[in-house]
Amino acid sequence: MFNLTAFQRDLLYVAAGLNRPSGQRIKSELEEDIGEITHGRLYPNLDTLVELGYVTQGEIDRRTNYYELTDDGRRALRKRREWEDRYVDFDDD
Repeated sequence: MFNLTAFQRDLLYVAAGLNRPSGQRIKSELEEDIGEITHGRLYPNLDTLVELGYVTQGEIDRRTNYYELTDDGRRALRKRREWEDRYVDFDDD
């Protein structure tokens, strides 16, 4: 997980929060927070997450794929959150 870019981590978090989202759905969700994302940025980064085994890619129809977290992806997110919590703890405020 520490080898991912911030954008790749963002993609992973968004995919984790949705049920088998398409690339377009992930793009739309993320654009609400960070602004415009080009296809040339989105899909190569999703492909990297697939290659690393954090998400699987399936087919909705001949033109549309979905993305789903793998067990490795869930474990990586969990470990990342635990690492973040070591440094940022807002519960003590």
